[in-house]
Amino acid sequence: MARRYIKLGDIATYINGYAFKPKDRGSKGLPIIRIQDLTGNSYDKGYYDGDYPSKIEINNGDILISWSASLGVYIWNSGKALLNQHIFKVDFDKEAINKDYFVCAVQFSLRKLKNLTHGATMKHIVKKDFENTLIPYPDSETQQKIASTLDNLKRIIKFRKLELTKLDELIKARFVEMFGDPVLNPNNYELIKLSDLGALNRGKSKHRPRNDPKLLGGPYPLIQTGDITNSDIFIRKYNSTYSKFGLEQSKMWPEGTFCITIAANIAQTAILSFNACFPDSVVGFIPNSDRITTIYLHYWFSFYQKILDTQASQVAQKNINLKVLSNLDIAVPPKAEQDNFLSFVQQVDKSKFENIVYLNKTLSMKILGQLGDVFRD
Repeated sequence: MARRYIKLGDIATYINGYAFKPKDRGSKGLPIIRIQDLTGNSYDKGYYDGDYPSKIEINNGDILISWSASLGVYIWNSGKALLNQHIFKVDFDKEAINKDYFVCAVQFSLRKLKNLTHGATMKHIVKKDFENTLIPYPDSETQQKIASTLDNLKRIIKFRKLELTKLDELIKARFVEMFGDPVLNPNNYELIKLSDLGALNRGKSKHRPRNDPKLLGGPYPLIQTGDITNSDIFIRKYNSTYSKFGLEQSKMWPEGTFCITIAANIAQTAILSFNACFPDSVVGFIPNSDRITTIYLHYWFSFYQKILDTQASQVAQKNINLKVLSNLDIAVPPKAEQDNFLSFVQQVDKSKFENIVYLNKTLSMKILGQLGDVFRD
């Protein structure tokens, strides 16, 4: 039997968010949801307490599609909020379709949609092109079967993520076994200021506003606080890029840089696995290789993070400054002991990475097998 397809525009109405102005963003009211809030890259939350068109209100279970800069489809589950521009809310008012199946089908259409993007500085999809995009449209029973397969995969993913958590706990237990509680420093290791262990500087993001389209959409990786918070030990992916103009007002940091968040999510850390830029809400540290390893430092911060978070000043948002970080007394074990810990972490991290690859591969193969050859092109 011939495969049936349907245009995205024949399934639903796609409602664009409202173009909130900077002056609209306050500290009270409903949260304004931007693309970076969906991708986990936001450290600058904004709220709106005025009148608004009801169509831009979103709530749990709504399907959202970002169509500019960073393409993606999301199920919103963070309560009542307001939608900013460059994001569609999906109103399923035309054809009956399983929502979980719809999300899956759109996710696997993103590569095709990326080929239809326009714009020199910030890539975006023209709504007409989006609505004309075809997805497979099987009968409701097949849609439900695919949705059930996705539910099973989510359970597998949940179990595997639990394994990843236990592996991380194993590393922390090994850290304490080798070095003791870093806050108490029971082994009386030498205390050295962080600024004396390497080069410590804030990232750069001189241009305002930060979300100026001229800054974005080029070939230069841009890391933000959300990328660090959502990373494990290493930052292995990015969701945003700078244009040449963006790079000129920022700074490119080398692979291996130790990144520390100093706004919103305080003292979260991760290590760059590629060259990248980041804004002044992140501090970069490049160590003296003969004194300290970034792996040891990463786990030292994991114990000390709550203390720094408690000490963070509270104005518009939590933050700490470069001086606070510079004056941190780091308990520094002998380099040979740090290297032994590094070897242990590398072995465990290999297992963690294999778990992540397995998850991604399993998810992709299962869904592709269900949806058919159209997504393999």
